[in-house]
Amino acid sequence: MSILTVIMTVMFYSASAILLVGLGRKIYTYAKTPAPLKIPTTPAPVTQGGVVLRMASEVVLFNSLFKSNKWIWIFGWMFHMALFVVLARHLRYFTDPVWWWVEIIQPFGRYGAFAMLIGLLGLWARRIFVERIRYISAPSDHLMLALLLGITLTGIGMSFVSHTDIVAVKAFFMGLMRLDFQPFPADPILIAHITMVSLLMMVFPISKLLHAPGVFFSPTRNQVDNPREKRHLSPWAAELPNEPTKSS
Repeated sequence: MSILTVIMTVMFYSASAILLVGLGRKIYTYAKTPAPLKIPTTPAPVTQGGVVLRMASEVVLFNSLFKSNKWIWIFGWMFHMALFVVLARHLRYFTDPVWWWVEIIQPFGRYGAFAMLIGLLGLWARRIFVERIRYISAPSDHLMLALLLGITLTGIGMSFVSHTDIVAVKAFFMGLMRLDFQPFPADPILIAHITMVSLLMMVFPISKLLHAPGVFFSPTRNQVDNPREKRHLSPWAAELPNEPTKSS
């Protein structure tokens, strides 16, 4: 194997391991964190089915953000939905044969990169021009947006400016999955794209991007509003011994 292939192979394996282990540990921590109070944000659903619908509206429609700020919702929803389609489109590099629905969304994912770009620029402008958001923005917030923007721009560059050898790209990633290592194309834009993607995978478990799995563990969203009908008792609290009440 060439030095480039070795470097890209080690980098992608390392990034994948850090992402999976780090994300798994964070999710385990979230799941084990006690929620001693019944604090669903009202109006809240009174059934478990209602909670599922509420979470779905938050994840798919960004319902709370829509009620809070319409223009931020536009850019945020645009970016996240486009990101989902673009990521789904990339499954063609990891499946053989390519699933039928992945083939269908190929043109949508290709042009969805421009929606990602517009959404990212809008969210970055928010951190620069909105005073209260600028005040609480850390350098890491800007670096994360710059990283996402770089990934988006290099992806657009490979699709519309300087086409890369997608057959060789697929052979490389399929080889990683099968431990049958194939040469990595010596394309500067592709190298920059994969390097930034790998860096994003590495920092994901320690960044604010953890809001992706974290939303499912938010007690203000995932709790049923039934404090009168059922006493809320955390598992850790139920294991505590009952102490005798002292008489006055």
